[in-house]
Amino acid sequence: MKYIVYLAFIIKILPVFSQQTNLRSDTLQLDEVVISAGKFEQQKRTLPFQIEQISAKQIAFRNSQNAADMLMQTGQVFVQKSQGGGGSPVLRGFEANRILLVIDGVRMNNAIFRGGHLQNVLRIDQSMLERTEILLGPSSVVYGSDALGGVIHFRTLTPVLNSGLKGNAYVRYSSANREKTGHINLSYGGVKWSYLGGFTYSDFGDVKQGAQRLSKYPTFGQLLSYPERQNGQDVAVTNPDPNMQVGSGYSQRDFYHKFIFQPSEHTRHTLNVQYSTTGNVPRYDRLTEVASGLPRFAEWYYGPEKRFLTSYQLDMTKRNALYDRAQLTVAYQDIEESRISRRFKNNNRKTQLEKVKVYTLNYDALKRIGIQEWKYGVEATYNDVRSTAFTTNVSTNAIAGADTRYPNGGSQTRSVALYLTDQISVRDKWHLHAGVRYSLMGLHSKFGSKEFFPFPFDDVKQSPNALSGNAGLVFTPSPKTKVNVLFSTGFRTPNIDDLAKVFESTAGSLIVPNPGLTPEYTYNYEVGLSQWFGQIVRLEASAYYTQIRDAIVTDVFTLNGQSQIMYNGTLSKITANQNKRSAYIQGVNVNVFVKLSQSLQFTANINRVVGKIKNDGGGTTPLDHIPPTYGRLSAVYQNKRFQAEVYSLYNGWKYISDYNLGGEDNQQYATPDGMPAWMTLNARTSIEVAKSLSLQLACENILDRNYRYFASGISAPGRNFVVTLRAKL
Repeated sequence: MKYIVYLAFIIKILPVFSQQTNLRSDTLQLDEVVISAGKFEQQKRTLPFQIEQISAKQIAFRNSQNAADMLMQTGQVFVQKSQGGGGSPVLRGFEANRILLVIDGVRMNNAIFRGGHLQNVLRIDQSMLERTEILLGPSSVVYGSDALGGVIHFRTLTPVLNSGLKGNAYVRYSSANREKTGHINLSYGGVKWSYLGGFTYSDFGDVKQGAQRLSKYPTFGQLLSYPERQNGQDVAVTNPDPNMQVGSGYSQRDFYHKFIFQPSEHTRHTLNVQYSTTGNVPRYDRLTEVASGLPRFAEWYYGPEKRFLTSYQLDMTKRNALYDRAQLTVAYQDIEESRISRRFKNNNRKTQLEKVKVYTLNYDALKRIGIQEWKYGVEATYNDVRSTAFTTNVSTNAIAGADTRYPNGGSQTRSVALYLTDQISVRDKWHLHAGVRYSLMGLHSKFGSKEFFPFPFDDVKQSPNALSGNAGLVFTPSPKTKVNVLFSTGFRTPNIDDLAKVFESTAGSLIVPNPGLTPEYTYNYEVGLSQWFGQIVRLEASAYYTQIRDAIVTDVFTLNGQSQIMYNGTLSKITANQNKRSAYIQGVNVNVFVKLSQSLQFTANINRVVGKIKNDGGGTTPLDHIPPTYGRLSAVYQNKRFQAEVYSLYNGWKYISDYNLGGEDNQQYATPDGMPAWMTLNARTSIEVAKSLSLQLACENILDRNYRYFASGISAPGRNFVVTLRAKL
């Protein structure tokens, strides 16, 4: 209730403020163009969805180290981190495989996207992005499975015809983790063809956390010792600087190529090739775990994480009876990831390796008939998963078999879907939206060997289907006002990770396969307002309520009549993913923009999310992945050659009573009371020192606060000085 009162107060005083301001301003309208809502360009003011955009200019000025930090900088996306090379976005309380990542029209989510925390967004090179669109709320009509919390659509730069030879480069250094990043891209545009290529290399050292702690938690986050191998023995080494998070550094390389061939005005061919790879990525949170006063693990890291994508896209804009515009996208992805771990004082190092091949086909079309705008399309996907594992004795180099993360006989998923949407616009004031999608899915996993786990089944098969839809209404009585209501549904089909994984989630708790798992569904109700007051102040607000039915949750389970099993030398409780509960998520988002002059502007946003599981016997318990209240405050000054920003990111308290103790909230990495509230003070500038040369300077976390994002197993960087030099070639 207090948030509704607060919102009403803002709405009440903003008209007064705008009337009292005499500064001149150009006419400002709600006319941004977005693509993510329906695969083709649309005016944001006509859409009932909440959509946020990050432009290439914003990406360059904010100068984040990676794509996860880029999203975090908006204040609209919450990001969890388990290690320095981590970053798991959360949209409206949904995370990991319950949000959809898309790049250039190709879905990144694959058959082993897990339900805990994911760092796959880091495989996107933000230096090569033209813009990023964040579509909040269930979006399954256009995008299909996984889009429960929304869609993050990354759009890479496109080479321009007739542009000649151009290039850009930058180098960056950050003090908090001794980051060293270099980037270069070159493009050439001819009459009918163009090319753009880019390369980025980043080396990130160990993250130094802030030194200024709350008096109640004077040692929170300190790393007093860390594991090390010396003279063939595991030892716990005393950390000379407990604020240095030893074992959090990693490196990354990104390659990018895009070719355009446009033989005629109405036809364009695009070939897109992307490759990203890392060095070893230490799992910092696991390396800080202690058992009997000693490190639990001597080693725990992700091996090189590799993402290869190649796609062909055909754009057709010559109107005919079937479409005004159409787009065909065919893509292939090759993903490799591995987990390497070894217990402290144990010579056997386990390696689990996953290789995933993904084939996708999308056809999308648009046809305008009178006041109606129809969009329709088809999507087909196929995933092939191969999982292997072995142990290596670090003393003798002897190799032996080990339990795989996924069924060792191989796993496949497939899907085919059709969708149709319609937008009816009346006098450019009323915009009615409706859409429907039907999806057929299939999954097959084979347990080729039962050497390590005597499962009571040889394979797992599923062939579910799902029907989803949406209906929305937008009222725009003037260019400065927009009111919208929306009902939308979403679904997520269990993937290989949900259905057939064997995984130790926490010490003493083992997740095993459950063949009886079925899809989970969401039903979302949403209202929104966007209003300019005069030409100075803009308010955007949205409130939503999402019901979750047949929610997939991890709970106690029995296997062969047993509730416990020995795993890696530990008697572990058996758990499994199950459709056990119904839940709900409700929240509110408020954004305020104040244009004080042509050079000075102020922005603020706040997000409040609440999620509860409905218990069978009545009452509720906290739903996991729900962030505390969070947001951003910013003041920006800009002229022709200079830009400066002072901003603050903030999080409210997440009390331990609001944690889901059996889920993915990671209470073991918080204080006994939960995760404390925090706020940072930051400043950055960009100066054009020459026509083709600019210098960027920043100081992040000026007050050197020690803090962690909720559910994170690593503390955020302390005071961080950033220097960047950018050049146009």
